[in-house]
Amino acid sequence: MRARGFVAVFVTLAVSAFAVAAGAQAPYDPPRLPDGKPDLQGVWDYRTLTPLERPANLADQAFLTDEERAEQESAALARDQQSNAPIEVGRDTLPVGGDVGAYNSFWVDQGARVVEDQRTSLIVDPPDGRLPELQPGVELTVLSLGEDLPGERPVRARAAGIGTDSYEDRGLAERCILGFNSGPPIVPVGYNQNIQIFQTSDHFVILNEMVHDARIVPLDGRAHLPDDVRQWMGDSRGYWDGDTLVVESTNFTDWTASFNPSVWTAIGSGKTLHLTERFSRTSDDTLLYEFTVNDPAHFTRPFTAALPMKAGDGIFEYACHEGNYGLFNILAGARAEERATDEQ
Repeated sequence: MRARGFVAVFVTLAVSAFAVAAGAQAPYDPPRLPDGKPDLQGVWDYRTLTPLERPANLADQAFLTDEERAEQESAALARDQQSNAPIEVGRDTLPVGGDVGAYNSFWVDQGARVVEDQRTSLIVDPPDGRLPELQPGVELTVLSLGEDLPGERPVRARAAGIGTDSYEDRGLAERCILGFNSGPPIVPVGYNQNIQIFQTSDHFVILNEMVHDARIVPLDGRAHLPDDVRQWMGDSRGYWDGDTLVVESTNFTDWTASFNPSVWTAIGSGKTLHLTERFSRTSDDTLLYEFTVNDPAHFTRPFTAALPMKAGDGIFEYACHEGNYGLFNILAGARAEERATDEQ
């Protein structure tokens, strides 16, 4: 199904606003493949200091001033130079320390700059830059990287978990099933924030550096999979809207969330999610990525985010399961702790 209506109109306006803010004097003519379609291929880096949601202290402010931008970027540089500085992830701050250490700013790459038009959030609709209200009875599931919190299976958070009785009690990224930033939709967080795009006249491929998943999107007009066939990254179909590639995804599984605002939070089930992504080349070194989450079962209205990606240097091989004893050690450590308790 090709979404139209206010979403398409809004995204068109967002692209125009982005171009104006970037100082474009004339429409950009992207490089093209032999079939005449824009060439979107390459490595694209989506690190940014701009948060998904507008911070509460900027409630009525859609854009940063030049002074505020410089202050944020200077503070980020200073934070990166302190390897023990806490990590800001989405709405939350990851504490540093613990008996066996923890991630700190040495291990992550939060980016060094805000987005070029200095928006205060990646979310551009609703206009307040915040996630819309949830439907009655729908709650935000909040877990923790530092301690186990009560919860139910399936664990739809990307990281963290609800216990150590089983691998099923751990998050999707801890189990190396889905990266915590690779989506879909793609939301910046942590590290390995790169994708590589490959393109032919009838297929579009998005290779994630994180957990090295490749999403293969047919462009030949074929129908979506039957409703009873569900996949971790959904079932994607693409088409061209002018020079913008639109990818619509359905058939997500109940084992994933409708949306993950951060690595340890989750909203609802992916079974009712309809995701629309748009890829537009806006300059030689910029790929504008936009996504619209449409899930009336969980949100009171759709919401849209815009993320300009910059040309990157390359993709590194990311190994998650191979030689990784992290999950094994989490469960084995819990069993050893239980035995020690029983012997007391």
